Amino acid sequence: LEKKYDEVCEFCKKHKTRIHYVVYGILITAYLAVVIAACSLNFQRALPLFVITVLAIFFICWDFLIAKYEDRIAAFFSPGDRYLKKQWFWLKWVLCATLIITIICWLIFDTTKRGSRQLISFGGLVMYVLLMLIFSKYPTRVAWRPVFSGIGMQFILGLLILRTKVGFDVFNWLGIQIQTFLEYSDTGAKFVFGDKYTDHFFAFKVLPIVVFFSTVMSMLYHVGFMQWLIGKVGWIMHIFMGTTPVESLVAAGNIFVGQTESPLLVRPYLPYITKSELHAVMTAGFSTIAGSVLGAYISFGVSSSHLLTASVMSAPASLAASKLFWPETEKPLVTLRSGLQMSKSESKNLLEAASQGASTSIGLVANITVNVISFLALLSFLDSALSWVGSLFDYPQLNFENICAYVFMPFSFMMGVDWEDSFIVGGLLGYKTFFNEFLAYERLSKLIQNREKGGSMYINGVKQYMSVRSEVIATYALCGFANFGSLGLVIGGLTSIAPSKKKEIADGAFRAMIAGTAACFMTACVAGMLTVPGLEVPCHILLGNASNFTDFPANSTELVECCQHLFT
Repeated sequence: LEKKYDEVCEFCKKHKTRIHYVVYGILITAYLAVVIAACSLNFQRALPLFVITVLAIFFICWDFLIAKYEDRIAAFFSPGDRYLKKQWFWLKWVLCATLIITIICWLIFDTTKRGSRQLISFGGLVMYVLLMLIFSKYPTRVAWRPVFSGIGMQFILGLLILRTKVGFDVFNWLGIQIQTFLEYSDTGAKFVFGDKYTDHFFAFKVLPIVVFFSTVMSMLYHVGFMQWLIGKVGWIMHIFMGTTPVESLVAAGNIFVGQTESPLLVRPYLPYITKSELHAVMTAGFSTIAGSVLGAYISFGVSSSHLLTASVMSAPASLAASKLFWPETEKPLVTLRSGLQMSKSESKNLLEAASQGASTSIGLVANITVNVISFLALLSFLDSALSWVGSLFDYPQLNFENICAYVFMPFSFMMGVDWEDSFIVGGLLGYKTFFNEFLAYERLSKLIQNREKGGSMYINGVKQYMSVRSEVIATYALCGFANFGSLGLVIGGLTSIAPSKKKEIADGAFRAMIAGTAACFMTACVAGMLTVPGLEVPCHILLGNASNFTDFPANSTELVECCQHLFT
């Protein structure tokens, strides 16, 4: 028996590759049979599975062809590449002019159709670009390709997602699926904290989502899916924007992971990057949010589709803002030719990866908890102190939110927020900048809930909720880690990864935070140009007014939309 066992083992070792191919072949055949059976039974029901399968087959074939015939493909396209490089001097100006003329023409047609509010958002985008140029580290050395292509990518992504039915439906579907997926964390929370766990909403409902998402992300890293996805997104930005592979990969990584985790993807290359690349790495972290906290904001009641869109659109915006605020003046050492490789998961198997992900989230959950407790306590003290100072001058309403509202009011208005809402959004931006985006989104969720409940818009002269358009723009403007709390986190995190860059990290971190804030504001401007909100007034209020002849709604299409919604 022992001899026969050794012979079988030897045979398996000798034909290991073939056996793997046979097993994979059987599994793929079985999977395709399941897909075909599901599609034949009910194609509409099986459509998501069919689309995922088609995309998977396409990318597997793509990767196989690139790996096997990369040199032949490069040789085939090399004449075109040489021609483009030869004609690039005048071609880049033609492309820039075409982009600008297209946006202007689109704005003219869109303004005639939907009103002039989009023009304010466009003016805000131009204003932020000019401000970044004026306060740039090297204003005369700015390379405009990353800037214009970054804004162009933002605009195209926004147009596809916010203005086309297919794009909107896809992201809306993704948002619903993520919400459904995150609700599975309730099972664990209910088991640990009991049936009444929702009584302590933040501690026992929101924070378990962070743990669950961190676990899932760790598992996806182990199987290599996240590295593959980040690599593809980074490659697209590298090709279109002309940014270096390191900063492109980190910007792509920040769509899915946090500002201290994404640099780990390119950890071996960080000691060799330039100051401008380091600034871009930090800016990308400040202008996006992590996937783990994305789930928490969705649980607050903030629109999942808009949060997803903001995360995607902010990646090219971060590189555009970074290259404008700190242009490249050195020659990058790390290129695609130097064979850039992303770091892999250290876990041995999938269960260990899941356990490591859950354990890693302990620090994140603890960090969120202590920050929220300390910042809310500090905010309460500040409000009390400012109210006392204000009462000395017969203005007891003075508080931290009011001061921030006045400071950030012009910025929020230039994003396209309605003038009467710009004071509230200014306060939210103050919370986000001086404390953190958790407090800002929690406050925004209350405003959204007030609007959905209906009732008086003003109580004692204080506005209780905003228009849908203002809520959407605020969602995009707040979607980033650019705050003073994250400043210390980035300096500490990056210094531990690349100790040789300690001085450059400390010198560039504050500028990167400003660039990250500007990138979020630019994303909000693009959203303001493109967003087409639905009903501003809840249906039950609108229909209630419709029954009163003296207060009949002026726009009858809103009434029809309400009736269609209720009928459905």
